Amino acid sequence: MHPNFAPGLYIVATPIGNLGDLTPRAAAVLSAADVIAVEDSRVTAGLLRHIGVKRVMIPYHDHNAESVRPGLIERMGREVVALVSDAGTPLISDPGYKLVREARAAGHLVATIPGACAAVSALTLAGLPTDRFFFLGFLPTKAKARADAIVEVAGVRATLVLYESGPRLAALLAALAEGLGEREAAVAREITKKFEECVTGTLAGLAAHYADAPPPKGEIVVVVGPPGEAPPASEEDADAALAEALTRLPVSKAAGEVAKRLGLDRKALYARALEMKQ
Repeated sequence: MHPNFAPGLYIVATPIGNLGDLTPRAAAVLSAADVIAVEDSRVTAGLLRHIGVKRVMIPYHDHNAESVRPGLIERMGREVVALVSDAGTPLISDPGYKLVREARAAGHLVATIPGACAAVSALTLAGLPTDRFFFLGFLPTKAKARADAIVEVAGVRATLVLYESGPRLAALLAALAEGLGEREAAVAREITKKFEECVTGTLAGLAAHYADAPPPKGEIVVVVGPPGEAPPASEEDADAALAEALTRLPVSKAAGEVAKRLGLDRKALYARALEMKQ
């Protein structure tokens, strides 16, 4: 146990490329940790060399989490346990939430040490709305499952943020263009590194660009702008919605439900619902 840190679990964000982005607080926790739970000890060893320390590391990932977690939970009662991913903020498209949940259930301290996150960094580069965003992580690799996932979020009125690998980028962009239409988008890669870039355009334009280019290297974040404003509901839309609502609700409640859903005037809908009832 280190005198400057109480025993417990410390969730430590690490750089996504530029080692200069490691915060002083993160370096202090890693230097003091009795044990560090890591995705890949080779990656974390490089980071520890950067700050000039050697610490005990235990691999913790999807394949061994169930067997390793109980031992880590037990150690948190008396030791400083740090959790890191290979890059960025742990638990963002990485394993770890069960460790946090069980640490808290056991009564241990759980502290977050914030820092770099590729999703948020890409949002700042993309030049797209950031007031609402929806993080999707990695979509399925199989075409049908990926298309289904895109359909699920097509109506979400928020900027979408996705992770992808270089070899699969062209297929993802083509699927997004087909499923979401002509939206603005950005492809950010090598964020914080020497060759950082953010390519912007429409989904169709980006899909065509990367279809003809060699697969890009490095970690990639795709940012897709929200859909445009939906056209106002027509009289036919209102009548169809009222007819369905009247099968379940009295006139007043049916008019209120449809007004809220379609953004139409409730009084006008109430009058129309009375006509339909008669």
